[in-house]
Amino acid sequence: MKRRLLLPTDFSKNAQNAIDYAISLFRNEVCEFYILNTYSVEAYTMELTLARDLEESKKKSITGLTNILERLSVTDESVNHKFHMVSECGSLVDIMTDIVDKRDIDIVIMGTKGATDSSIDIYGSQTVLAMEKIRNCPVMAIPSKARFKEIKEIVFPTSYSLHYKKHDFQMLVDIAKITKAAIRVLNVLDKDEGLDEDQLNNQNRLKDYFEGLEYSFHTLHNENVQTAVNSFVESRDSDMVVFINKKHNFFRNLLSKTMAKNLGYHSVVPVLALHDLRN
Repeated sequence: MKRRLLLPTDFSKNAQNAIDYAISLFRNEVCEFYILNTYSVEAYTMELTLARDLEESKKKSITGLTNILERLSVTDESVNHKFHMVSECGSLVDIMTDIVDKRDIDIVIMGTKGATDSSIDIYGSQTVLAMEKIRNCPVMAIPSKARFKEIKEIVFPTSYSLHYKKHDFQMLVDIAKITKAAIRVLNVLDKDEGLDEDQLNNQNRLKDYFEGLEYSFHTLHNENVQTAVNSFVESRDSDMVVFINKKHNFFRNLLSKTMAKNLGYHSVVPVLALHDLRN
């Protein structure tokens, strides 16, 4: 089965690292990679200089993409990989959303920060916005310090309170199969109580969804879910964390500036954002 991946770049080291990670992750898969660079001119640019600035921005974009293609022609030896360079003028997230729809993209993989994002933020604003706004395909964010290595364990935190559908997990299942990674389902409770009937039913559905894969269920007791997830991922040296976004601003809250005081796994572990396609 051919996979289609969208890899946005602003030609920063973080963006190139995300591209390298994506290629390594799917190194044995038949893939088409769409490497996207967007550009724009300031709204207050005078009309007389608008055309010139657009032309210069377009030229710089194409040059940067050409350099990436030349580099990949040397570093990526897979005969199963095909690359497309896409240069567009406009909003990054809007253009990505359009390409995802028109090109039937299976997953977006991008760096957590661009060349101009503040070092105060754990995740750059464009990455968080992409996780929130691109609802029709998964988005994976690759931290600047993450380097591809063998993926042995993927952590999926859940409260078991929501009824997920099987197709919500397709990309997680695919990655687990490709890498032969184990899925660790983590539930965090703030009280010493067990699961109710609905939660147990939802847990049993996960057993069906993950059939044929290695998986296990874990419970931690902590009033702060994020602290518990941090501790679990760090103590086990897990390789990826997966969330399902079912509400607006989920990732904006999860990856807020306040977490800069406790970076935890966010600085080194990729995060995969899945989406409930019904929302």
